[in-house]
Amino acid sequence: MKTVILAGGLGSRLQEETSTRPKPMVEIGGRPILWHIMKHYAAHGCREFVLALGYKGHIIKDYFLRYREHASNLSINLANGDTTLATSRGEDWLIHLVDTGETTQTAGRLDRLRPYLADKTFLMTYGDGVSDVDIQATLEFHQRHRRFATVTAVRPPARFGAISFDGDRVDQFFEKQLPVNATDSFINGGFFVCEPEVLRYLGPDPDATPFETTPLDQLAREQQLMAYRHLGFWQCMDTLRDRQHLEELWAQGHAPWATWEGSHPFTHVENRNAELLV
Repeated sequence: MKTVILAGGLGSRLQEETSTRPKPMVEIGGRPILWHIMKHYAAHGCREFVLALGYKGHIIKDYFLRYREHASNLSINLANGDTTLATSRGEDWLIHLVDTGETTQTAGRLDRLRPYLADKTFLMTYGDGVSDVDIQATLEFHQRHRRFATVTAVRPPARFGAISFDGDRVDQFFEKQLPVNATDSFINGGFFVCEPEVLRYLGPDPDATPFETTPLDQLAREQQLMAYRHLGFWQCMDTLRDRQHLEELWAQGHAPWATWEGSHPFTHVENRNAELLV
């Protein structure tokens, strides 16, 4: 099953990093966040990717063109220029890198990937967020409910912590990380499962349409959008503060999204946490 990754945005809220490279190439632990996302999908058996490129997409192309060289030991004969990969640690991935326009909105990027999707169920996410969501469980949830699309719903991480009150008395004080039951609000966490019928909802002018507006709203109104509630780790990388937080988790060896290392159990949200979005 193919995994679409929307990797073409400008990343304007992270200009400290994105003035010279696309947001998916901003590094966490010395690797682009795009690599972390792909490793997570690959850990769940998803090894064919379609990357929707835009802003500075050539940098993403260059990265994968030279991936095996950078990941391997080399032997170079300076007399004739012959190069031999002494050890090869390339990933078992098939990657389609598709230019979808520098200013194209997300619906338009998806629309331009039609030739690669072959009328089959596909996975989709953004190139700037990591999670320990169980991809296989999300897919099974989607298949059980037989709708056109499933979105992973997540609770937004607390940036500044929170205080709960009993009258005017502080009842509990949470520094940065809220407990699971601290809020009932959910947001779009990405990690979609989509049927090819979703492409019919992109509208007459998809290049100017965010997928997150009219297409998802229409799917919801027609009762074709399911929500897989993920109560585990999720973090987007919108700001420099977000990047620093992810970098700290990686450096401390507590990166929940690093499921491919086998040190963190997958989070499986039971069917009772499902909700039909209408």
